[in-house]
Amino acid sequence: MAQRMASIWSAARSKAKNPLALAAVATGAVGFGLVTYYQGQRLFADSDTPRSQFPPSANFPDLSKHNNVMASHLTPAVYGKLVHRKTPNGYTLDQCIQTGVDNPGHPFIKTVGMVAGDEESYEIFKEIFDPVIDERHGGYGPDDKHPTDLDASKIKGGVFDPKYVLSSRVRTGRSVRGLSLPPACDRAERRMVERVVVDALNGLSGDLKGRYYPLSKMTDQEQQQLIDDHFLFDKPVSPLLTCSGMARDWPDARGIWHNEDKNFLIWVNEEDHTRVISMEKGGNMKRVFERFCRGLNNVESLIKEKGWEFMWNEHLGYILTCPSNLGTGLRAGVHLKIPHLSKDPRFGDILKSLRLQKRGTGGVDTAAVGDTFDISNNDRLGKSEVQLVQTLIDGLDLLITIEKRLEKGRSINDLLPTKK
Repeated sequence: MAQRMASIWSAARSKAKNPLALAAVATGAVGFGLVTYYQGQRLFADSDTPRSQFPPSANFPDLSKHNNVMASHLTPAVYGKLVHRKTPNGYTLDQCIQTGVDNPGHPFIKTVGMVAGDEESYEIFKEIFDPVIDERHGGYGPDDKHPTDLDASKIKGGVFDPKYVLSSRVRTGRSVRGLSLPPACDRAERRMVERVVVDALNGLSGDLKGRYYPLSKMTDQEQQQLIDDHFLFDKPVSPLLTCSGMARDWPDARGIWHNEDKNFLIWVNEEDHTRVISMEKGGNMKRVFERFCRGLNNVESLIKEKGWEFMWNEHLGYILTCPSNLGTGLRAGVHLKIPHLSKDPRFGDILKSLRLQKRGTGGVDTAAVGDTFDISNNDRLGKSEVQLVQTLIDGLDLLITIEKRLEKGRSINDLLPTKK
């Protein structure tokens, strides 16, 4: 028995990551292989140690009726290879794919079907993330490199007639390195994200200076004002988000920060650590993007001063929870009023050729109101922020030109773009 305990102690000393585990072994832990238990509590395990008494084939999810990107690429062989791995934070493949297992798919949109629990998920489970990223982003290989460019001075044009462009908006997300993402973070990590971000935001000055409103502490008057301003975000109800674990402990450590002019806004601990938004009424997309870049750069500098940084690498760009938002995470959009073009049967094909997408003014799955559509860039990864905003601007120039032609009852055949 003494020899057995010595063996357990030796294994524990080499595997344990904290004094608690060693102390537990010293006071009577029982070890099985590379897994150590104390009074029935699992203390630690090797990353390849099976978590189930059943083989991977018995645990493989039924994806026979699923229509999401994960389900298209997860095979029994891939599952068997990855199921016993876990990230340094303990996140597993089954946690990554749970939202895609629980939600078979969207009738019109092929959803992604998986999320990352931390920055390391994209590397530890790359055998499934890589093909999902490749399909979702229309061809992006495991050795491709993503460009980042937040120099707004490079933008050409971007000031539109408010008769057509009713409002302009640019948004992205940022994640704090070293802390788990919303699907996986515990309460302490979530609260740390809030402290790090709010501390940095409090250092902003000039037209970016503002105030933070924690959801759990705001007054009724503050809440109503944020609702009136269309700033307030609610507890996630979409099963795509709740099945990922993003609504846990709501509204603990969630909040909204905005500047005094209410045109630079940060959501804290919603779907990502932060959601950064620059917006204003009218058609000055150039000014909106300039504020967006300046705000992001200032916040990143302030965070670095405190010893933190955003998750970024040269392959995937900025790291966010959903693979669909990797790279720039950027969605630049406008509310565009085009009553004539929107009725033309070629409208959808024109947008595809311009690498743009349309939504209703209320977002995904909503209808257009008064012939007004939300038009935005389609790409996220493989192109820089400047490239994506310029793509939107160039596309809007053409869409407005086409609308003006149609107003006069003239042909638009010579204006139709070729597919990119």
